[in-house]
Formats: sequence, C-alpha cells, structure tokens
Amino acid sequence: MRALILADIHANLEALNAVIEDARAKGGFDAIWCLGDTLGYGPDPNRCLEIIQEYPLGAVAENHDFAAVGKRATDDFNYAAKASAEWTRSQLSNEAVSFLQDLPLTAVAGQFTLVHGTLRDPLSEYLVDQETASANLDMMATPYCLVGHSHMPFICWAELDFEINSEKGTPEFLEFTEDQAFSLDQLRYIFNPGGVGQPRDRDPRSSYAVYDSQERLIRRHRVVYDIALTQKKIREAGLPEHLAQRLSEGL
Repeated sequence: MRALILADIHANLEALNAVIEDARAKGGFDAIWCLGDTLGYGPDPNRCLEIIQEYPLGAVAENHDFAAVGKRATDDFNYAAKASAEWTRSQLSNEAVSFLQDLPLTAVAGQFTLVHGTLRDPLSEYLVDQETASANLDMMATPYCLVGHSHMPFICWAELDFEINSEKGTPEFLEFTEDQAFSLDQLRYIFNPGGVGQPRDRDPRSSYAVYDSQERLIRRHRVVYDIALTQKKIREAGLPEHLAQRLSEGL
C-alpha cells in the first residue's frame, strides 16, 4: 500500500493537482492521508475537498477547516486568515460543510497517527521544538506520527526504551531530504511532509510525501505548480493581496 501524505493544501487547486500528477508519475498511490488545513487562504475550497474524497481517505481537521464551518473561533487569526475564513465560509457547499463537521482531530492509519498540530493540542500547537516533540512522542500510541501546521518539512526521531515504552534522551530534528528514501526502523518518528498549497520554507514548490508500506519507506518530493494562476484566482476572489504574494516566495 502506498499512501500520499498531504498537509496544508489551503484550497490551492493548482498545487493539489500538480502533487497528484507528480505522485502518479512516481509510482502512484492507493490512498490519501490528509493532515488538515485543506481550506483557508486559497481560492478553491470546494474543489480541493472533492478531489481528496475521490480516493480512499484518512483525514483530520485543523483550525482553518473548523473555522470555515463555525467550529472554531477566529479571534486569534491575523487579518488575512480571518478574511479568508469568512470568505471560505461563504463559498462552501452543503456537502463540504457536512464533510468538515465530521472530521476528527486525530486518526490512526496503520502504524501512523495523523494530527495537524500536536497530540497535546491538535488545533493550535506547532511542533517545532524539542519540548513539544517530546510531549508528542509521549502521547503517541503508534510508532510513527504525521503532522502539519508549520508548513515546514522535517523528521523528528527518538530512541525507544522498550521497558517503559517511551523515548530515551532528547528528540532530534533531521532534514527531510527531498527525493531520498527514508527507512522506518525501531525508533519513534514524527514526520512533517511540508505544505502542499502554501510552503513556508522559502521554496515555493509544493511539498508532499509518499509512504510505501511494503518497502517500509517514506519519501518527500517537491513539484512546481502554476503559481501565477492561483495568484490570479486569489485576487479575483478579493482575498488579501498578501496571500497571493507569499506564494512566489515560499513564505
């Protein structure tokens, strides 16, 4: 089984289509594991939701998804995020609303736990430091965890003490190198595949990962998409200009 791992699509249809086409060209996939924030910022919320539901799907929600259906307040959102949430809410079909309202905060797919932020706080917390990673590792009921939210690709690992079923020592962050096969072993791992629709690591190309259960390998890939078309749609929708400009810079 090959799973296409997506995070932070953010209603960017051009990016999502490019990722799916690239993943098919690199061996295909049998299911999609979506780590939340499918909506927000971008101009094509309904179509992006429709596409991921065309495949066997494991999905979790996050702040932008829940904000779009009134399940989360936007008081802590910045201007652009709040404006986008309000616009997205006005665009959603009844089918999209129903799908989003039923999304869980966490899910398990095989040996992987799926969550957007962290297991400690799925809606808000960013997993970007050792303390947060350690707390997340302690809460994992599976050997591996997939997260999004920061839009920053990484691998975090910790050696497992089997006697107490917890990590030993301080978690370490590693580069999730593009196109390199990463073999899963007896350590505990947390993976962030990077952002599909709004990368923030200064590389504007979409980032995603594929897990192969037979080979027990996970790979991260990048693909170019039509940024100019997405920017045009953002402007035509009347969304904040910042949301269009940042796509060119990978920020």
